[in-house]
Amino acid sequence: MHRRNFLGTAALAATALMLPIAGSHRAFAATPRKRLLPPALNPGDTVALVSPSGATDDPLDLQLAQEAMEALGLKVKVAPHFAARHGHLAGSDRERAGDLNAMFGDKDVKAIVCVRGGSGAARLLPLLDYGLIRRNPKVLLGYSDITALHNALLSQAGLVSFHGPIGAGSWNAFNADQFRRVFFEREQMQYRNTAEKGDELVQRRNRTVTITGGKAQGELVGGNLSVLVALAGSSYLPDFSGKILFLEDVSEAPYRIDRMLSTLRLMGALDKVAGVIFGECTDCDPGNGYGSLTLPQIFDDYFKPLKVPAYRGAMIGHIRQQFIVPVGGRVEMDADAGTFRMLEPVFQG
Repeated sequence: MHRRNFLGTAALAATALMLPIAGSHRAFAATPRKRLLPPALNPGDTVALVSPSGATDDPLDLQLAQEAMEALGLKVKVAPHFAARHGHLAGSDRERAGDLNAMFGDKDVKAIVCVRGGSGAARLLPLLDYGLIRRNPKVLLGYSDITALHNALLSQAGLVSFHGPIGAGSWNAFNADQFRRVFFEREQMQYRNTAEKGDELVQRRNRTVTITGGKAQGELVGGNLSVLVALAGSSYLPDFSGKILFLEDVSEAPYRIDRMLSTLRLMGALDKVAGVIFGECTDCDPGNGYGSLTLPQIFDDYFKPLKVPAYRGAMIGHIRQQFIVPVGGRVEMDADAGTFRMLEPVFQG
């Protein structure tokens, strides 16, 4: 199932999330919570592979995810249902939420790596034990549909988590280097796109474009635009006040990007941000018809009136080489340079 099909029920789901669910853990109101840092990760530690979203159709992908973690120098524990299937999902809601709760509670597990995205993570949010998570904070890594988990962990537990490659994705040299620098070396990262001209006279790939110049500081919030907007109206969307909003998406026509940004503006969320970083919108081409606004026009329409620093083209999103960024981490962005950097450690100690 594509994420935009899931959005058809998102408005109803957002309302449903506010209602009591038998056997579920209570959600806290969407008010700022004290930020909670996970313990640092070291080579030789045990990481859990969990599938909180879509099912994986090829068992080889699960094997590759395990091999990649081992190649990074980690031990691997697989969650009980990481290879399960329930329709398009990797198991029932209670199985997938149970895996996440169990891995957060497992003292041997030092980090959780999501096997893949897809859709379905938002269904788990009322079933997660946020009290348990606050008592046992640890690294969680993933992107795309995992945006739902990042925002719930931040809004409900205050936990900083990490937007970056999934277990079954590409662990190319760039991504592996990002992993080691962020998690093993605990580097306070400077995120600057790679400058690779290839055989071109001027650089074409990984170019950043300034929308509104300037610098801004704040905690990072955001992720996949479609998944983020699907949390509208729920208690799982963090407060955007004074935050640096980062966004990305895939296979969404410009008119849908326009509609989702309109939702954020109508909510008043955009008016609160201190800055905007838009990563890649992969395969976001206009369809047939009478024409379309271009993505640059849409970004200008929504971001320029904010009069806050904004740029597009950061290496965040459905691309082969991805930044690993701390959701909830405090950063400074420079829209003129097309860069951002961590301002403080994102691990305990």
